Amino acid sequence: MALAQQRVALANGIELDVVDEGPRDAPVLIFLHGFPESHRTWRNQIARFSDRYRCIAPDQRGYRGSSKPQEVEAYTPDKLVGDVFLMADALGVETFTIVGHDWGGAIAWGVAYAGMANGRVTRAIIANAPHPVIFPRLLYTNRQQREASQYFREFRDTANDTLVRKHGLGALLMKVFTGDLTVTMEPEEQAALLEDWSDPDAAIGMLNYYRASPMEVLDLDAPYDLPADYQDFPLPKLGMETLVIWAMDDAALPPANLNGLDEKIEHLEIVQVPGCGHFVQWEAPEQFNSAMEDFLSRTG
Repeated sequence: MALAQQRVALANGIELDVVDEGPRDAPVLIFLHGFPESHRTWRNQIARFSDRYRCIAPDQRGYRGSSKPQEVEAYTPDKLVGDVFLMADALGVETFTIVGHDWGGAIAWGVAYAGMANGRVTRAIIANAPHPVIFPRLLYTNRQQREASQYFREFRDTANDTLVRKHGLGALLMKVFTGDLTVTMEPEEQAALLEDWSDPDAAIGMLNYYRASPMEVLDLDAPYDLPADYQDFPLPKLGMETLVIWAMDDAALPPANLNGLDEKIEHLEIVQVPGCGHFVQWEAPEQFNSAMEDFLSRTG
């Protein structure tokens, strides 16, 4: 069943198509989808929680009907994080719990850190999205992660743009992953994604997330050491209650991403989901929802 969306104009000129379900006076959950999906990735969670929570799920900039600027600099992390707070402003939301997966989870980390400073984010729920201090280190030092992230290099290569503009994002995904990303998805969801990927402006917008990212992905023959002048991104310890749900068979993000998380987060809970691939929120919805339910019921 399709979720109703409304058009929300942000103060920065971006417009987002947004699902906004649940009681207006209830605690707010803001859901951020990842690549190459949409608000629909959260269909099982919105169905589960919208009786007691106000569930807000945008199609983020670059996706589907939302604004799709074509320049790479429109997708730097500060702008993507800023969209979330501006969307909350436009919808009259003061405080919220941030929930994110994949690229939406990467943005959610940024929202959580910003929200700790401005007091607007109460809790964070992150699913299979790497931490901004741990992930860049792994790209330098961990062969498995660097190998799994080689697709960044293809997504950043503008030589592929002719293919993408002519045949859509699906053509590039087939070229890069050669059928390796087989997942179990409802036929109507597959059809919806293929339609989304056929829009050339949206395809370039999605790829710009990778092109604007500061993450460096070296080739596999480069040394597996931190550069001599390497410095971690300067982040304080995250002070809010944080749930990390991690599918353990994620081909793109191996479990090494969990190592050291407890040193970065004051109040951390990790729920591992074995035998599950990258898209844990719809590949294992019952386990995901159960972990989320338990976390929300215990934290304020």
